[in-house]
Amino acid sequence: MTAALPRPLTTYFAAKNRHDIDAMLAVFSPDAKVRDEGETHRGSAAIRTWMETTTRKYRVTVEVADAALNGDSWRVAGIVSGNFPSSPATLLYSFTLAGDRIEKLEIGA
Repeated sequence: MTAALPRPLTTYFAAKNRHDIDAMLAVFSPDAKVRDEGETHRGSAAIRTWMETTTRKYRVTVEVADAALNGDSWRVAGIVSGNFPSSPATLLYSFTLAGDRIEKLEIGA
């Protein structure tokens, strides 16, 4: 069963589906870390660049299929559709929150 996502995650996915970089970035802490496609992006400037690059390249949308709180991390399975081979695909998102901000995000298969 899918757990109700906290506000920072619902905001992130809604903004991602609109391709709204500013709204996506707004829920990350200034010193957050993102790991995706084998690379780590630290801090707001690097995360913005990652968001702009991947949004322009893939134009993805994400349908949350499942979510669960696992210790201090949220694990979200998302059905991701966009401009990439094997679309749609299910990806796993692991979020760590600090208050009402995303402190860490790891994306993988």
